[in-house]
Amino acid sequence: MIEVRDDAFLLQTRHTSYWFARTAHGHLEHLHYGPLLPPQDPEALRTKRALPYGSSVVYAPDDEGYSLDAIPLEFSGIGQGDYRLSPIEVFTAFGADVDLVYRGHRIREGATPAETLPTADGGPGVETLEVTLADERAGLELTLLYTVFPDEDVITRRTVLRNTGAAPAEIARLASLQLDLPDRGFTIRSFDGGWIHEAHAHDRPVSSGVFSIGSTTGASSNRHNPGLLLIAGDADEHCGWAYGFNLVYSGNHATSVERDAHGSVRVRSGIQPQAFRWPLAPGEAFEAPEAVLAFSDEGLNGLSDRMHRFVRAHITPERYRGLERPVVYNSWEAAFFDIDEKRLRGLAKQAAKLGVELFVIDDGWFAGRGDDRAALGDYAVDERKFPSGLGAFVKKVAKLGMRCGIWVEPEMVSEDSELYRAHPDWALRIPGKPAREGRHQQVLDLCNPEVCDYLVEQLGALIDGAGFDYVKWDMNRHIADAYSPHVPHPGMTAHRYLQNLYRVIARVLEPRPHVLLEMCSSGGNRFDLGMLRSAAVIWASDDTDPIERLDIQQGLSYLYPPSVVSAHVSASPHQQTLRDTPLSTRFNVAAFGCLGYEYDLDFLTAEEKREITEQIAFYKAHRTLFQFGRFRRGMPGMPTPAGRVVWQVDDGDTTLVGNFQRGVRAAPERDLLAIAGLEPGIRYRVTAKPQRVMLERLGHLVNHVSPVRVDPNGLVMNVVSRHRSLPDGVEQYTGTGELLASGIRLELQFSGTGHHATTRMLGDHGSTLYLIERIEREDDA
Repeated sequence: MIEVRDDAFLLQTRHTSYWFARTAHGHLEHLHYGPLLPPQDPEALRTKRALPYGSSVVYAPDDEGYSLDAIPLEFSGIGQGDYRLSPIEVFTAFGADVDLVYRGHRIREGATPAETLPTADGGPGVETLEVTLADERAGLELTLLYTVFPDEDVITRRTVLRNTGAAPAEIARLASLQLDLPDRGFTIRSFDGGWIHEAHAHDRPVSSGVFSIGSTTGASSNRHNPGLLLIAGDADEHCGWAYGFNLVYSGNHATSVERDAHGSVRVRSGIQPQAFRWPLAPGEAFEAPEAVLAFSDEGLNGLSDRMHRFVRAHITPERYRGLERPVVYNSWEAAFFDIDEKRLRGLAKQAAKLGVELFVIDDGWFAGRGDDRAALGDYAVDERKFPSGLGAFVKKVAKLGMRCGIWVEPEMVSEDSELYRAHPDWALRIPGKPAREGRHQQVLDLCNPEVCDYLVEQLGALIDGAGFDYVKWDMNRHIADAYSPHVPHPGMTAHRYLQNLYRVIARVLEPRPHVLLEMCSSGGNRFDLGMLRSAAVIWASDDTDPIERLDIQQGLSYLYPPSVVSAHVSASPHQQTLRDTPLSTRFNVAAFGCLGYEYDLDFLTAEEKREITEQIAFYKAHRTLFQFGRFRRGMPGMPTPAGRVVWQVDDGDTTLVGNFQRGVRAAPERDLLAIAGLEPGIRYRVTAKPQRVMLERLGHLVNHVSPVRVDPNGLVMNVVSRHRSLPDGVEQYTGTGELLASGIRLELQFSGTGHHATTRMLGDHGSTLYLIERIEREDDA
């Protein structure tokens, strides 16, 4: 709900309020963003300013107490006495001086889509407030758009700048968001990393000065995800104040947090200003990306729940909202480039028997592609590998009961390719300089309309010709040489590239609504809300080691729901870390996302096949809960012990808890498992998901459970372990919601001696899934 009372603007969701007001001089003063307040006179929230502030610059000579440097603002200018970093820098005939004051406002039903960028969908109850600010002298008009999503407790903000003057202007910075908050002992949590270690959470206390994250890679990047949290001093996963910010944008971005001398914290977020320029002719306008804001006084789990519900309801492509994602098999880690129809057909037969629903052909399917040095940009199928064509292979996969998908990397070109030989000018290139290559490839110039048309034509023909239902869209390098002759100013290149990329994706997908898009960029280089407007899932990382994925997927969980996280089970030891992990843990981690397998199935033992078949069946039985349930981290009423990670999803009736152990210590302490979100007075049954301990994990201890003595590294043991295993941690408990929230004392872990069916054989990297179900009748207990 949006209400305007005199000079005050009151934006209300179900549980939060966002208030600001017009000052006597026409600036917008931020008043409150936090718990829901009943509409009332906001005077008590205004900044008091009866006396001047020391060396501060006074805005109006007749109002000595009015200094913009000491007022929390909705959007600041430059040159008016506010010396905090400004969200806007635009050069006109008067330099960078900008004084933005109120001109008018209007309230509209629903969301207001941007013309040049993706924005969140509207829906019932959604409203948008448009507030117009202007600097008449500079000839600039700025529209602030606030869209209120009441059911999700989310507010989005974006800006549109128009040149209303008679002379050209040039934008050097235009943020989507400025928010000035009183400091509550905030900690900044950002999600940082690099290739194969994306989205790790890092905490820093807010202190005087400026902290910033951003990307200059041309993508939202694996270095710093666009999302960021502000966590109040007394907050944790389960209680306390927390703010979340994100961008519906996939390119170069920048977010900063600045604390001033008055105890105010300013958050700015938007397009990265480095190397960015955008000329505005008279009458032209520029749209900044949409920023997403959420607040919770129920801790970080409450904040995540609001972000997750918003993504599922207003970001995910409409046709995939609530639609279960298929169990996928991807050929990459099994075969790399060494694929052909015969080998893939063998893998597909095995995958179908295991319960896989969609088979994805990864890199290596097009002519000349034997490694990563050649053929990107070409779309001719390699007839030696697929003599009957891709369409025939897709039909064979369909007879096995599976759909089929294809990997592509449309934005790239190899110098050793037919496309580059025909159109060398289609690659981004600084005139007169050699190209800067990454992974032996260059970036196509999507500022060029001919390139965009080529991609739409080739991708459409590939999908339609073979009958693919799934596309994995990759981008395996950063952008360098960001120069295009197809834009009026070199500083426009990176942003125009992205605008056109969004258009290309739309042109490919909109005529083909049956195609599910998985976005990938060397793992998590494009894990952002902009791509999720088109892609139902995103490949979170090229790292499939589940212990690494605990950090990666947990970091993403603060901003993104499990329904958009592509997570695969792969062979162990892992290709990225050489770490050896149990098959059970590989599944237990991947199940908290969109499940896939990326495995050479030719080498599975009979026991592994049985385990995987049971894993997929269990996942399918609880897929809706894994993908769309409410996600929580940690345990209520207690800190998560060192070395453990606890995840939970629930839908009000059923709960699944993952209890993960990074490393074991001798004589481990007894474990408690506390379960959140259960109803008081209702009885529940807790059952550990059945899983296997493979015999080779026991080493020489196998002789303590074997009726005959065997060499643990010998032929007999090798044969036996392919067909026999031990049950792991058979557990079942009952109790009310209050009892389970107080903490179950779990069965003992293996501690150097003995074995029992109930013993939890976790060791290093072990884990257990627990299924919690309501008991309808007392005799069900």
